[in-house]
Amino acid sequence: MKVVGIDPGTAACGYGVVQESGGRLREVAHGCWSTPAGQDTVLRLKTIHDAVAALINEHAPDAVALEESYVGADARIALSVGQARGAVLVAAANAGVDCREYAPARVKQAICGYGRAEKAQMQRMVKMILGLAEPPKPHHAADALAVAICHALSPPLLRAASG
Repeated sequence: MKVVGIDPGTAACGYGVVQESGGRLREVAHGCWSTPAGQDTVLRLKTIHDAVAALINEHAPDAVALEESYVGADARIALSVGQARGAVLVAAANAGVDCREYAPARVKQAICGYGRAEKAQMQRMVKMILGLAEPPKPHHAADALAVAICHALSPPLLRAASG
């Protein structure tokens, strides 16, 4: 199973691609797309959509997994992340690829065994799980890889139930 993981955001949108085979995981690609703060929202969302569509086209994943929005104190940030999530969902739907969403605490629990793990701990665990030489950077890419790992390691019945 090949999974594209996305850590959505309009300023920085992390991505990670993992391949699972026989219970073993390997990193295929990871990185982060950035959009300029002063750019119109429509253009920022188009950039994210087009980048996700190109990533799906290049890697032909079995699924796209993304983090659910975390609603903190700033409603504007939550709205912005929600718009980025929408761009990702549309890119996956247009490509006919199954898309699943995971709460941040669930991803942290799956990767670190603790739902409130810190960013640095997540990066170290992703590095260890995937056998990388260095922790993935920036942290948006590490988060995206973590979401992809979470989906790839979820039991099939749990994946079906979350859809």
